[in-house]
Amino acid sequence: MFPLDFSTNSILLSGVEIGTHFYWDIGDIALHGQVFIVSWFVITILLILSYLGTQNTERIPQEWQNFMESVIEFTQDIAKNQLGESFYRPWVPFISTLFLFIFGCNWSGALVPWKLIILPEGELAAPTNDINTTVSLALLTSLAYFYAGFSKKGIGYFKRYIQPTPILLPINILEDFTKPLSLSFRLFGNVLADELTISVLVLLVPLIVPLPIMGLGIFAGSVQALIFSTLAAAYICEALE
Repeated sequence: MFPLDFSTNSILLSGVEIGTHFYWDIGDIALHGQVFIVSWFVITILLILSYLGTQNTERIPQEWQNFMESVIEFTQDIAKNQLGESFYRPWVPFISTLFLFIFGCNWSGALVPWKLIILPEGELAAPTNDINTTVSLALLTSLAYFYAGFSKKGIGYFKRYIQPTPILLPINILEDFTKPLSLSFRLFGNVLADELTISVLVLLVPLIVPLPIMGLGIFAGSVQALIFSTLAAAYICEALE
């Protein structure tokens, strides 16, 4: 028998890590500082582009206004195609935010030379190559479709868990949590694999050789953002049906 020690004040939630991390210690909580730094960078860029695109709006869009309207129309189409004409409008901000944040994070990891910035420990990279970021996005998606179903159907929403038979209750509950988590692991795995591949190739061969891999990584990052936001909209639609 091994004694259990409950005398410590902190709780270890996970002991699995890949690489080294730059931690910010706030009380008993250790935060991955490099994730926050790059996330704030991406959010700042998105806010600047939004500001430029909404200043001095005209009936005939030009320059940044035209660019931002094209982006919004694209993300609006994602929501409309999955949710339909009746339900898509309230969910456009959420789906657009998901897509643009993931897209910006993936592209920042592929295009910005973060390795030139030296940290005391760890290194800057795309926030989506950290499992904490992708799982957080998955949990937000779970909360979104629970809210969508509950706000439309009330308590009756939970009847879906005992259909077609109450025996399937545990499986139906598990399914609702595994769907967004599978999205998070797919996004995390693809981004991390891309960055590790490029890092190894840069060390082994001249810089010109990894460039096609970087281009493939940019394309894959864009596709992953589209997949995540599209499936998030599909899950919300399923909750509303």
